[in-house]
Amino acid sequence: MSEQHYNFFESVEKSFDKAAKFTGWDKGLLEQIKACNSIYSMRFPVKMDDGRIEVIEAYRVQHSQHKSPCKGGIRFSDEVNQEEVMALAALMTYKCAIVNVPFGGGKGGIKINPRKYSAYELEKITRRYTSELVKKNFIGPGIDVPAPDYGTGEREMAWIVDTYASLKPGEIDAAGCVTGKPVSQGGVRGRKEATGLGVFFGIREVCNMEDVMAKLGLKTGVEGKKVVVQGLGNVGYHSAKFFREHGATVVAIAEYEGAIYKEDGINEEELFQHRKQTGSILNFPGAKNLAKNTDALELACDILIPAALENVINGENAGKVQAKIIGEAANGPLTPEADEILAKKGVLVVPDMYLNAGGVTVSYFEWLKNLSHVRYGRMEKRFTENMNTHILAQIEDLSGKKVTDAERKFILHGPEEVDLVHSGLEETMITATREIMEIWKANPSIPDMRTAAYVCAINKVGTSYGELGIFP
Repeated sequence: MSEQHYNFFESVEKSFDKAAKFTGWDKGLLEQIKACNSIYSMRFPVKMDDGRIEVIEAYRVQHSQHKSPCKGGIRFSDEVNQEEVMALAALMTYKCAIVNVPFGGGKGGIKINPRKYSAYELEKITRRYTSELVKKNFIGPGIDVPAPDYGTGEREMAWIVDTYASLKPGEIDAAGCVTGKPVSQGGVRGRKEATGLGVFFGIREVCNMEDVMAKLGLKTGVEGKKVVVQGLGNVGYHSAKFFREHGATVVAIAEYEGAIYKEDGINEEELFQHRKQTGSILNFPGAKNLAKNTDALELACDILIPAALENVINGENAGKVQAKIIGEAANGPLTPEADEILAKKGVLVVPDMYLNAGGVTVSYFEWLKNLSHVRYGRMEKRFTENMNTHILAQIEDLSGKKVTDAERKFILHGPEEVDLVHSGLEETMITATREIMEIWKANPSIPDMRTAAYVCAINKVGTSYGELGIFP
């Protein structure tokens, strides 16, 4: 077990214990909230393309069943081990509680490097893993619902749902056994950009709080703020996109090959295309290359978004960070030491455990869609358009004035599935941000926003256990 993963598991427990002191729950109940309920460690053989047999190591952890089903991604990575999967499953419990998504936390992992296997080998591994989960009742729309994570995507989720449905003939809700599926297989529109958009909504809500901004010496709103993004993957790309579109200036972007700085702002799509052509983000027209990719983390800016790896801001470099707000788009980008240093400096860290919950929130919408067997917007789209057409005609008639074509198009537009998904995500992130901030304001001795978020999660899970009558 590498030290990094051990630290990640420990830092989740450490953050939990730090927050538990600010709650009034019984010590035994706190132990139950913290504990992983079920751990399924498995080994199974798969025949490779060259005829040899390889034994695959895999896991599925169900951290909490205070709500059913459990929910959490499946990652394909060389680094997968039991402790890491347990830590990520625990974070899922707290994440779902904070954003009011009625799931317990779960997580899965297969210890392979997906790049070293053919598509056919990956399919065999994924389908065998699914059948092992079915055998032990570790998957199902009301039991445990996986999703994509590192090294997995729509393709793997399609294999999982197909395997599950073939082993459970006649189960009408079979599509709800997994989320992150292709739209044609029951997936939901808006899933791809969900995490980055959730990051934007969460930070925008913090930036709209006058008292919080006054403390940081910043103006309210995201407009005009200087943003640095680490990572140009799915989450980093979409975070940069939504900040730019809403008037912020993305002054720097970092990737593993290096970092670039451009004072008047970087367009993430142009940079993405530049990287596609040249294989690197460096030498982007009009931008300055930085010596090391980690230099971007220490630039003067208003908002820093680490959207790549774990532990990138630690005891060594936290003192050099100049950002006023750090939005944790990745899982665990700050170490507990970094938290202490940044809290003393007065930097506001918006924690990963709720800020990157866009993915699980939209997964929840997909699961509901699968259970209801109807696409979002199908029932109300035309009704809304017809009603808006009528209202607009009346207003134009009464006022004797006409609206512009662009305005007409906007007003008459009935909601598509993606509009409703984005709207539901916006509501979720705004509500969660306000709940955490209210807990923090009510108890000023809570040291930082992460601890306030844990307090919020512990209180919700504790209340749920109490309402189940498990602890009278």
